Formats: sequence, C-alpha cells, structure tokens
Amino acid sequence: MSHPLGIHLLLDVAGVPFAILDDDVLLERLLMATVDQMGATLLGLHLHRLEPQGVSGVAVIAESHLTIHTWPERGEAAIDLFTCGHPARARAALDWLRWSMGGTASRFREIPRGARTTD
Repeated sequence: MSHPLGIHLLLDVAGVPFAILDDDVLLERLLMATVDQMGATLLGLHLHRLEPQGVSGVAVIAESHLTIHTWPERGEAAIDLFTCGHPARARAALDWLRWSMGGTASRFREIPRGARTTD
C-alpha cells in the first residue's frame, strides 16, 4: 500500500454571476487568496481574458497548481487544484473559493494521484 503523491481536487461551480466570471482582476485576487488560505507557495500566476467573454487562469504553486476556466454566459466555472500540500487546508480553501464566487450549485471530486496509489 502506497501513499498518494498528492490529491487532485475538481470543483465545478454553477449559478455564479456573469460579472464575477468575466472579471480577470477579481479572479486573480480570488486565486491568490485561495493559495494563501491553503498555505501554499505561489510561484507564478497568469490569467487570460477570452473573447467574447470568460477567463482562463493558472496559479503555479510549489505544491503543484490551481487552475480556473470560466463560462460567464452559462454562470459556470471549472476549477482544479493539484497539491502535495495539506489536504484539509486545500479542501477548505476550495470551499472558501466556491463561497466567494457566489455560486448556487457545485460539484466536488477528489482523486488521489500516483501510479502506485491505492484508493
């Protein structure tokens, strides 16, 4: 039995206001705050505004990565966090992000990573 390399957390959020999902400056602040809440080390952050709307972004952290892709016209965002850091802090940080975005519905999945990991 082997311990996972880390955990991959997948969060899909719906019912988020268009203005939040189309605001790259606000989303950058939310990603930085999420990284801070999980106690991770931010190495780089890049967000890109899409046309005609939407944002894609990645925060590279020493513990792996946090990404977001938004569909403002649908009120949805797909977020993924892969971390070898503290799992409970990562889960709590993503819950805070979901709450901060104001979504009305969400789906959360957790996947242990590693070829030799037992579920």
